[in-house]
Amino acid sequence: MYIGIDLGTSGVKLIMVSKEGEVIASQTRSYELIIPKPLWTEQDPNDWYKQTISGLKALIKGHEHQIQAISFSGQMHGLVLLDNQDHVLRNAILWNDQRTINEVEYLNQTIGIDELLSETGNIALTGLTAPKVLWVKKHEPDIFNKISKVMLPKDYLAYKLSGVFATDVSDVSGTLFFDVKHKIYSKKMLNILGISEMQCPKVYESYDKIGVLKDTMKNELGIKQDVDIIIGAGDQAAGAIGIGIVNDGTASVSLGTSGVVFVASDQFKVDQESFLQSYAHANGKYHMMGVMLNAAGSLNWWSEKIFQNYNYQDFFQKLEQTKIDDSLYFLPYLSGERSPINDPNATGVFFGLRLEHRKEHMDRAVIEGVTFALKQSFELIKNLGVDIHQVRLTGGGAKSHIWAQMIADIFNVEVKTLSIEEGPALGAAILAMVGHRAYPSVENACEHMINLKSSYLPNLNHVELYQQKYEGFLQIYPAIKKTYKSLQNIYKS
Repeated sequence: MYIGIDLGTSGVKLIMVSKEGEVIASQTRSYELIIPKPLWTEQDPNDWYKQTISGLKALIKGHEHQIQAISFSGQMHGLVLLDNQDHVLRNAILWNDQRTINEVEYLNQTIGIDELLSETGNIALTGLTAPKVLWVKKHEPDIFNKISKVMLPKDYLAYKLSGVFATDVSDVSGTLFFDVKHKIYSKKMLNILGISEMQCPKVYESYDKIGVLKDTMKNELGIKQDVDIIIGAGDQAAGAIGIGIVNDGTASVSLGTSGVVFVASDQFKVDQESFLQSYAHANGKYHMMGVMLNAAGSLNWWSEKIFQNYNYQDFFQKLEQTKIDDSLYFLPYLSGERSPINDPNATGVFFGLRLEHRKEHMDRAVIEGVTFALKQSFELIKNLGVDIHQVRLTGGGAKSHIWAQMIADIFNVEVKTLSIEEGPALGAAILAMVGHRAYPSVENACEHMINLKSSYLPNLNHVELYQQKYEGFLQIYPAIKKTYKSLQNIYKS
């Protein structure tokens, strides 16, 4: 049996999988999201560990003697800091935290975008790890001076279970102090941050074995045999593995809290306009992705916070009955935005409201707005010369056939869903198998284990209508971009 552990933002998911890909058991555990100030997000790494062990004990009960390997997936970009006694120095600062606006401006303007692209293949964004290190250095110098280890979320779990200080190429690609093309740390960026390579974990390929389960952990879990620990991957790369996005030009759209357009590539490609992220993939190659902060998160906000206890089935049924409205738009920038605008000052907007509009029209505008924003990243990737014939859909939003059809219509591409949707946890389990030599390669494992379910072809009548509306969508943000920043300055003062 093989175990995949996915350390998410709202909780940890653990699955136990046979070599054939059958999910034998699964467990989930939740933990607290800490919001010290507006747009700040943190979690206690000790909570991650406690809930993971709780889930692991329940997961393997009765199968302790069958466990062969464990691997990990996790929320990317989070900053975990340990002292020389391996104590957590502060809460982890998460991927969606927006406190580092000044640090991002410093890196992009003072160091320069060209230099950042040359050193790392990416530019500074508020979500990435390097700006967080600078923030701690400036605002919490006592903590900064005690740093012994700089870690990413999933790697903290791997360290606790194995005792090995390690990371993988896909996750460390999102730190902004790693040279993605050459897969080495950037000495220049480490110097700028004031940390050394000794404080950073050793980098492995995602399917590499880094060690075995510690004896103390074996005793606690009731395991007698050696269990391989495979380092795993960041959640986006692991999620892509879990749906078979491993070959050049294959693409996925993830409709989780955040939204991600992900494309695998045999070669390292950089978006010189800096709207996309270029990272190492979990199968030894590379990938590009555009990340928006609120995809299904926009739907959750609209249906739960604005219309409490709203029924999702009713939501999508009414959506299907509502015609495409070419005058009402929604900008889904509820937490600022990463791809494709890189603007932490941006906010959500309904544009074009009229007396005749009802709630159903606004429902449709929310889903369309998210899909249009994802299409922007999709088009940017295509503009780099990537030929995409099919998109595989994943995440909670993938359960809606109406949303799947809308993506097919707006992207004008075939969309497929999966027969088993276990997301990054399955990707981690696949990496555990490859690391344990159950399969010769990630590609081979995916070929044997991934099964497609439904297919959605573009409705040509809708394609034209949506293209016209998309062109209108593209005009709104540039028209109000300056207003966002001026209003933010007023708010701060």
